[in-house]
Amino acid sequence: MEKQEVLDVFIVGGGPIGLACGIECEKVGLKYVIVEKGVLTNSLYNYPLNMTFFSTSEKLEMGGIPFMSISHKPTRTEALEYYRRVANTWKLKVNLYEEVKTLDKGEDFFEIQTSKDKYKTKNVIMSTGFYDLPNLMKVPGEDLPKVTHYYKEPWPYIGQKVLVVGGGNSAVDVALETWRKGANVTMVLKENGVDPNVKYWVKPDIENRIKEGSIKAFNNSLVKEIREKEVVISTPDGEVTVDNDFVLAMTGYVPNFALLKQLGVELSLDEKRQPCYDQTNQESNISGVYLAGVVCGGLNTREFFIENSIVHAEHIVKHILEKE
Repeated sequence: MEKQEVLDVFIVGGGPIGLACGIECEKVGLKYVIVEKGVLTNSLYNYPLNMTFFSTSEKLEMGGIPFMSISHKPTRTEALEYYRRVANTWKLKVNLYEEVKTLDKGEDFFEIQTSKDKYKTKNVIMSTGFYDLPNLMKVPGEDLPKVTHYYKEPWPYIGQKVLVVGGGNSAVDVALETWRKGANVTMVLKENGVDPNVKYWVKPDIENRIKEGSIKAFNNSLVKEIREKEVVISTPDGEVTVDNDFVLAMTGYVPNFALLKQLGVELSLDEKRQPCYDQTNQESNISGVYLAGVVCGGLNTREFFIENSIVHAEHIVKHILEKE
């Protein structure tokens, strides 16, 4: 691509929703590029190796390409292969390992500087997801090497004292997987038990393991401090100190607010920090800046999923064409 070429659309994020936006641009002949700072569908790549989707494969389809999976609920590996095929079949223009550094709104165009190039574009679609930036606990010791906000597989934790922070799907999967491979697992749950929205086929399993004492759980509790060989937990009965080798903080993730702020996208003042946008066409308070996917929810990441966000791509491209 020539550096001075003016794009119709610059798409930030090469996840499923970013690919869906690229497909809609291809359909109508808009000049576009998708820029992803990591691998294709980087968020999915960072999921646990053995993760199974809550959604069925049919709901994750896009671009008229069937999603065939062994089970009706696909695995991480099957999703990675499916979206690779989507990108190849549609010959989507995706630049991988290219990070957006700055976005500036000029008089006529947006000017974008990445780690590899400069771009000019009429419109920007932010489909950055939320999995890249962990929701930190902000407690002493969180920066210790034994603490991680990402989980791949259980093998490193065989025979180790593991503290799992969180009660959602990720935390429950981590607790069960590591326990089954021989870890001594303790969970710290902010509420009175695991999240009621945990996958229905997993929820009885974790609740039974806690009930029988195989996995210890502190309800209505928070991590107060992490030390080299122990963790201090604030519980309703006072502070408790437990021996510990690893902390797996499955506390969720947050959108990349920094890029939104560069463009002047307003955020709500409540705890959701939800970006301002028109739900009929996904355009933010800044003309020409569109939001697609889970980034629309701000800190409320439970409202938007792949299956209910694919339609964002159609709404955005339709609005761009109407404006032109």
